Amino acid sequence: MRIHKEGINSILATTAFVLILFIGYEKMNSAFPDYLDGVFYTALFTLLFLVIRFFRVPNRVVNIVQNGVLSPADGTIVQILESVENEYFNEKRLQVSIFMSPLNVHVNTYPIDGVISYVAYHPGKHLVASLPKASKDNEHNTVVVKNKDGVEVLFRQIAGFVARRIVSYTKQNDIVSQGEEMGIIKFGSRVDLFLPLSCKINVKVGDEVTSKKSVIAYLD
Repeated sequence: MRIHKEGINSILATTAFVLILFIGYEKMNSAFPDYLDGVFYTALFTLLFLVIRFFRVPNRVVNIVQNGVLSPADGTIVQILESVENEYFNEKRLQVSIFMSPLNVHVNTYPIDGVISYVAYHPGKHLVASLPKASKDNEHNTVVVKNKDGVEVLFRQIAGFVARRIVSYTKQNDIVSQGEEMGIIKFGSRVDLFLPLSCKINVKVGDEVTSKKSVIAYLD
């Protein structure tokens, strides 16, 4: 287990905020009933704990599956349907949407081995990430990986209501490995996968999935 580098500034800022409130409360606590002390201190340190926990990166061995599409995120499957992907494919694909709550690990990983054939960041709104229209309207980052057989898998990092920043390390023509870290979304979000219609889906709505481990689908 380690703390993601993208979380250092957030953790330091939260620590400073907690210390300021702690010192201010200590100076004024004679004005408050004694029973509030425990409530206040617990709330402060719970906040700091949650922020630190959000940026955790578990040590996981990648479940390498040659014809499999691994989950690029921890979370819950909220949608599986055929839909037209208009940004890159301009045709129908199988869309699998994974909702990431603030309690999930928020590091994102590549679902397959291959070469990056497309990457594009789009600023946008910050609607609730579980809403269908969030895929197009919210701030998002789209990445397409092409495997050795020429099959392309698109996945999209989508910022949510709380999330305000998408981080992606992906560059055009990068050679990437299944399960390799590609970025992080800060504070609650969603990832959409767009897969070939011919693939075999291995999950259902409501399933909990784990990055690097869970097989979302099998490619032909």
